[in-house]
Amino acid sequence: MNLQTHILFSDTMTSITIDNFPLSIDIVKANNIPKSLKPNALYFLVNEKQILFIGDEKELRSLRKVTFDEIIEINSQEDIEWRYLERQLINQAIEEGLSLEAHDTQTVPENIQHQLKDIINPLLFILEKMGIPFKKAQKKNGKSAKARHKWTKEVSEKEFFIDTRDSIATVMWIKRNQMLIKKGATMMKEAPLNKDGSVGFAAKMGDKIRLDHQNQFENFVTTEDIILKSVNEVGLFLYFAGTNSWLEMIDSDGKTLNEWTVVE
Repeated sequence: MNLQTHILFSDTMTSITIDNFPLSIDIVKANNIPKSLKPNALYFLVNEKQILFIGDEKELRSLRKVTFDEIIEINSQEDIEWRYLERQLINQAIEEGLSLEAHDTQTVPENIQHQLKDIINPLLFILEKMGIPFKKAQKKNGKSAKARHKWTKEVSEKEFFIDTRDSIATVMWIKRNQMLIKKGATMMKEAPLNKDGSVGFAAKMGDKIRLDHQNQFENFVTTEDIILKSVNEVGLFLYFAGTNSWLEMIDSDGKTLNEWTVVE
């Protein structure tokens, strides 16, 4: 990707604009939330080049104490679907393994996801070039902080069994992006709440997946085979995650799906 940028450096701020691009980016050195914030802008909190928060002015002010050393402010003179942009950025951050402060879930329609790519891809490219990659930091030993798993035909033919968090199920990783939950799986009935009594992100995501498949289970037992996209989705659907699902799927010989597929 090639971008024509204009960058202004000062002691406490780096301002970036891009030719023929609707967003401007200000990276500010700060460890406190400024009194003056723009209502029509998007903010990132960053600590040691790791993104901790994505949200608007109201969400930023409602945060509890967070340690950070930079604030990124995203602005635009054009009419931007800020809520969809925020949600899609959060979705991608979570997929990349970033641990963000809690946010309400919001599905982004596929047609809008496609439109947002022309905004998000250059934005993330610029942040990466500024030393703020949109992914979880690597461990000091140089190995990836997020385990990678490889699908194989051999694995696709094996059954794995789940017995955790009030859920019992048989699953198969049938294709690279397809997990099969066999008919008759028992689902956890209710998601546990956060310590403060609020509904967590995993619970909301699990409820969303269940809503999408509401005609395929009854009384929290699946009535037909269900296809989901990933191990993570299976965990959210069956027991609202809360554990490493790669370790909860175990074959008849006691070998986990992680042991079968993890790439060293």
